[in-house]
Amino acid sequence: MPDAFTILWTHDTCRALRKAGRTGERPPVAFSGVHSSLPAWSGARAGDEVYALHVNRCAVFVVSRMRVVDMERRECCGTAPATWQDPAFPGHEDWSMLGAGGCGAAAVHVDATPVRFDVPIPGDVLAGLTWRNRRGRTRGLKYVVEGRLERSVSLQGFYRLTPESADELTKVVGDGP
Repeated sequence: MPDAFTILWTHDTCRALRKAGRTGERPPVAFSGVHSSLPAWSGARAGDEVYALHVNRCAVFVVSRMRVVDMERRECCGTAPATWQDPAFPGHEDWSMLGAGGCGAAAVHVDATPVRFDVPIPGDVLAGLTWRNRRGRTRGLKYVVEGRLERSVSLQGFYRLTPESADELTKVVGDGP
């Protein structure tokens, strides 16, 4: 059975997506990294789903739901850099704001829903979201007050959702990709 994860896209990432006109487009790729500047998609496998979240004014939005296709460098990624000055993924320049320049970035090819900034997670769903670690221990989202997220620190990273929470986010997003 596939797993589901969340990843938090920062204001800078979402601003870059808007500025580049990517709203309404489906990202073909995202990027995983080995440095804290870019979350590692550790534990994700082909078929898993990843919910890209964004926090704006204490509301949490689902920006895109991505199904992992593979985590390999392909022909579409372009030529691998020969020097540190070369772009890491010239074939994916249109989506580089998703982390192509991150330290140790690796391409994660995805089948995704279009990028949107108008799909809020309802407060009751937000308060009930839970994640589980590899040992099976679960945790909820901290700093939710009256359906609003006051601090995003517990969303920062790449975390595995419980199946129940994944089902709730699927309902929020609807059908796709």
